[in-house]
This record gives sequence, structure tokens and C-alpha cells, in this order.
Amino acid sequence: MKEIKAGMLAVSLAGHDKGVLYYIVKADEDTLWLSDGRLKPLEAPKKKNVKHIQVISHIPSELIPAEPITNESVKRMIRLYRSLGGLECQKQMLLK
Repeated sequence: MKEIKAGMLAVSLAGHDKGVLYYIVKADEDTLWLSDGRLKPLEAPKKKNVKHIQVISHIPSELIPAEPITNESVKRMIRLYRSLGGLECQKQMLLK
């Protein structure tokens, strides 16, 4: 399994938020803290089990926000990833 670290994107695979794209704020061995910049801001991230997410390991360099990370930069990163068709590619991979 690849190392999961802060700054990556992830898609929820289970729960009421299934299919939601998140930014990984913090990662432990079996728990992640996720933010979408809106409903789950950086100040109060969602706690989720690693088993219930799929990490997106390849992120285009133009999507990586400059420091410091803000809720606005997280929203922008997620919006740009979707506009590039990244989420559709992830959904197709899950169906296989």
C-alpha cells in the first residue's frame, strides 16, 4: 500500500458522503482527517477510516496549492481536479 500523507486528494467509498472528493489534512495509520473547504473546513476536518477512502496518488502539478493551505485553496483544488475530468476517471476505475 502506498504511503498516505497530507496534501493528497481522496474519494470517499463508504458512508453518507460516498463519492465526495476530499483533501487530506492529516493521516495516521488507520485514520484520515479530510476537508472539502466548505462543509468540512480545515479547522474542523472529517475523521474517516482509511478503509473507506480511495487515495488519488497522481495529482497534476498545477493543482497543488501554494502555502499556506486555506479553505479557498482546497475548494479551488477540488474544483480544478473535477474540471480536468479526474473524478470521472476515478469512478470508472471503481466500476472495474
